[in-house]
Amino acid sequence: MDTKLAMVIDDSRAMRGILKRILLPLGFEVREATNGKNALDQIWNDNLQPGLALIDWNMPEMNGLEFVLAVRKQKHLRQMTLMMVTTESEHGQIVRALAAGAHEYVIKPFTAEAIVDKLNYLGMVPIAPAGAPA
Repeated sequence: MDTKLAMVIDDSRAMRGILKRILLPLGFEVREATNGKNALDQIWNDNLQPGLALIDWNMPEMNGLEFVLAVRKQKHLRQMTLMMVTTESEHGQIVRALAAGAHEYVIKPFTAEAIVDKLNYLGMVPIAPAGAPA
C-alpha cells in the first residue's frame, strides 16, 4: 500500500481539482478518476495500491458506494483508506457508506480544513507540513 498515493474519484473536474489542491501540499501524489469503474481500471492497469481514496457518491457507470464495496472485496486493497466526499447528507446514506467500508464521510460543500482534519483523524497526515491548514 502506497500511503502517499491518493485517488480523487469524482465526475466533476472542478471538484477533482479542489481536492487535488488540498492533497498535494500534504505530500500526496494524486491520481484522478471520473467514476468508480475508471478508478478500478487505473488500479488494475497501472498496478496501483493507493493508500487513500476520496470518493463522490453520485457518478455514472459505477457510483461511490459500488466502488467502496468493490474495493472491500479485494484482499490486496483492504488497507486503502476510503473517504466519501459527497452531497448525500441523509443519515441513512452515511450509515450505508460506513457499513460498506468507508472510513469517513464529508458532506459537500466542505472547507479545506475539514478535509485535513479528517485526514489527521485517520492518521493519514502525521505531521502537518508548513503552510498546511492546521
